[in-house]
Amino acid sequence: MILVDSSVWIAYFRGHATPETEKLDVLLATEPVLMGDLILVEVLQGFSNDRDFDAAKRLLTALPVVDLAGADIAVQAAQNFRKLRVLGITVRKTIDTVIATRCIESRYSLLHNDRDFDPFAAHLGLRVV
Repeated sequence: MILVDSSVWIAYFRGHATPETEKLDVLLATEPVLMGDLILVEVLQGFSNDRDFDAAKRLLTALPVVDLAGADIAVQAAQNFRKLRVLGITVRKTIDTVIATRCIESRYSLLHNDRDFDPFAAHLGLRVV
């Protein structure tokens, strides 16, 4: 299963052609794509008009929506943050730590365009698309 980060969805909805948005186009037609609840918040809060918000909400909620946190993931995310900090790496956004941890623990692959995920791939086993 593949989880798509808000960094890709936002570029996708803005019409930006990137390697990640091109990959998302292919995935939407060929693979099961997951939507994370917190990612859903990040993407939908960016729409300024109701029509675009409603269209995006219909598309995104048609995907399987997974809960990203919960107590077990929260504790593991804190541990992962601490492991990276010991290596001299500080992740800028807590939500990225939660997303990466959910992917690692659930064996999801992550499609992203955000450098905060790179240390999770390099040191903690995050699989990226």
